Amino acid sequence: MKKDSGLLYGFGAYIFWGFLPLYWKLLGNVGSIDVLFYRIIWSLLFMTIYLTLFRKFPTFIQESKELLKSRRNTLAILTAAIFISLNWGIYIYTVSIGQVQQASLGYYINPLLNVLAGSLYLKEPLSKQAKLASLSAFAGVVLLTIQTGVFPFNSLFLAASFCLYGLTKKQLQLSAATSITLETLIMTPLGLIYLFFISPTGFMHYPFNTNLLLVGAGIVTAIPLLLFSTAVKKLSYITIGFLQYINPTIMLIMAIFLFHEPYALPQFIAFAFIWLGILIFIIGNFIEARTKKL
Repeated sequence: MKKDSGLLYGFGAYIFWGFLPLYWKLLGNVGSIDVLFYRIIWSLLFMTIYLTLFRKFPTFIQESKELLKSRRNTLAILTAAIFISLNWGIYIYTVSIGQVQQASLGYYINPLLNVLAGSLYLKEPLSKQAKLASLSAFAGVVLLTIQTGVFPFNSLFLAASFCLYGLTKKQLQLSAATSITLETLIMTPLGLIYLFFISPTGFMHYPFNTNLLLVGAGIVTAIPLLLFSTAVKKLSYITIGFLQYINPTIMLIMAIFLFHEPYALPQFIAFAFIWLGILIFIIGNFIEARTKKL
């Protein structure tokens, strides 16, 4: 029953993330930087309400006090806030300029980049399957670059920023609610300064429907993060490994069939190398887990 409820939370989080480009498309008349800061500010408000309703403020205060006792951990949460903000900003911008495929590619690459980062930075052993998977994905990125004549900077920035965010968070022992609240709290002053004094539009100077969507940006940001954190506690690493590809697959399907982004045979072949890398990665993890059990 525990695993079933974990799957429900996991599917919910990744399906939510997969359809999120539709939401950002509705805010096409708002600048990407503005959307990013509204996303941060209203996420903080939503998390404040969440902490109050579910009586989690004492936990938040306690964890925050413990965090501030360590200079290293304080620096880590500041760095994490910057990396997740960069990730959100790049993602919103990539979708807003009609490159949902690029965003999808970024989230396909991310798990494989995590493996490389774990090997290089955390000195975790890199299996033969992981090496093959990384090479295959790298070949796919190279093919895409050759075909389009444009290096997929946005995709790699998306993958790298989320990878660095994960590495930074790895040293922090915080609950999901505390982490999200602190990260948005750190970036909110910058957002308020930008929206009140720098943004050409000003703070919430949009039609009512647009303002409503901007407030909702905080909700659609926080909910999948909370679902995901619950799923991680209930599911194995292998299961999460399978689920994490739901998000970019939904995005890729929408890019081709809903947003009608160009997708010819050469692009399919390039993505096939990336999918092959993912398949090698998943099968390798599955075999490794089965071997350990035996």
